[in-house]
Amino acid sequence: MSQTTTGRKLSGNQYILSISIIGILFFIFGFVTWLNATLIPYLRISCELTSFESYLVTFAFYISYFVMALPSSRVLEKIGFKNGMSLGLGIMAVGALIFIPAATTRTYWWFLLGLFVQGTGLAILQTASNPYVTILGPIESAAKRISIMGVANKFAGILSPVILGAIVLNGIDKLEQKMAMMDTVEKAAELDILATKVIMPYTVMAVVLLFLAVMVRFSPLPDVDAEEEDTEETESSRRTSIFQFPYLWLGVLTIFLYVGAEVVAVDTLIAYGKSLGFELSEAKFFSSFTLTGMIIGYFFGIIAIPKYISQDKALKYFALLGVLFSILATLTNGYISVLFIALLGFANSIMWPAIWPLAIDGLGKFMKKGSALLIMGIAGGALIPLLYGYLAGHVAVGSREAYWILVPCYLFILFFATTGHKIGKQANR
Repeated sequence: MSQTTTGRKLSGNQYILSISIIGILFFIFGFVTWLNATLIPYLRISCELTSFESYLVTFAFYISYFVMALPSSRVLEKIGFKNGMSLGLGIMAVGALIFIPAATTRTYWWFLLGLFVQGTGLAILQTASNPYVTILGPIESAAKRISIMGVANKFAGILSPVILGAIVLNGIDKLEQKMAMMDTVEKAAELDILATKVIMPYTVMAVVLLFLAVMVRFSPLPDVDAEEEDTEETESSRRTSIFQFPYLWLGVLTIFLYVGAEVVAVDTLIAYGKSLGFELSEAKFFSSFTLTGMIIGYFFGIIAIPKYISQDKALKYFALLGVLFSILATLTNGYISVLFIALLGFANSIMWPAIWPLAIDGLGKFMKKGSALLIMGIAGGALIPLLYGYLAGHVAVGSREAYWILVPCYLFILFFATTGHKIGKQANR
């Protein structure tokens, strides 16, 4: 099986340059994505939302992946990966700028529109960059390369809630106490001031994203072709439809459940801490604990895969950890319960790097379409946190017990790791 320009044919300098540029893009993914952990409690206060309404933040952001993933793959077919990455960054800048009218009018739906547009830009970027990283080297070590990208992503994720939290949540506990004694007019005036705090950081973000869009467009980044050329007679070359790869579709569902679980473990933790009685000045750092756990797990993947453990076995063991930590979080309280949710970051770390290559291995000419379908699976981050928000706000359930929804998610990931990724794949070998 021959291939077009991939990492296996890139020179040493081209390979390092490609990895570095994609690493910067993964840093941007993380910085923008994990701002949602701070936006949820911030918008809940400034826009006077219920628990369920506040989790529309994750819905608006992640549902864009489902809506835009297939159109993104068509865009990439027309303009290529490199131009597609530049376009995605530009669209994200537009989404950041929408926060300006959203803040000045304190209109929640404008915020949600800005998040949807940002997610659209990220859908294009992710549709291009994930298969790009996968094919820069042997498929057996793809999880290691994606883990390296994950370190950049989650390091940015640690920084983003801390930075945004310091700007928009500074003094928020005292402000809530003051507003409890204000009349309607005074309270509205204070909330208007609070809402405008996001204008400066999102304006800076828009400028940085536009700068990066130009830099990527004119960079020497090679425009690789993610599709394998089926010049030899292989099983994938004989298949005529994407529906003839059952392991891919199981991979899409696995990504859906994994992303939903990951977003719940990060984006709910600040609000969960507040529900346990922690002040926001303290709880605003909790999501960074989860992301720190993910970075530790990524380093495990970088060191251990595939030298000491295969991708599928690593996924199996980390899925079991997900089940264990989820159950323990629901059976404990206070800092201990928060700690077990944060430890889900470690359990989640290896999942994207392992699921992705297991799901696209052997797709051949269906690589771009398969990648787009996996990106659509990111919509799990839209729906599962919304379900958590509904259950957390329900008197009969509550914030802690709502974490039980994670257990079936990790059990299905365990199934994919042990059996699902093999279904329909043996004939390709």
